[in-house]
Amino acid sequence: MTAESTPDVRNNLDLHRYELYVGDRMIGIADYHRRDDVVVLPHTVIEPRQRGRGWGDVIVRAALDDLRQQGVRIIPQCWFVAEFVDHNPQYADLVA
Repeated sequence: MTAESTPDVRNNLDLHRYELYVGDRMIGIADYHRRDDVVVLPHTVIEPRQRGRGWGDVIVRAALDDLRQQGVRIIPQCWFVAEFVDHNPQYADLVA
């Protein structure tokens, strides 16, 4: 993986979403809504031309790791997040 293809996931607090950058280009987002100590994850999108490369897993894993550090629980309304948690049981404890 080159520096140009190294993923960088950022929590955009103003827009309430995680953003996935590859180089200087944003290629994905994972929206969230916080309700006290529970975070609802309703929507995840990867740029159509970038799908099928594992970027969805990258952004969801980074978001869940960050939310774990914050000590919150999640409600995975997005089908992709729900499926990711089902396939990665180490995140099951985060589900509210």
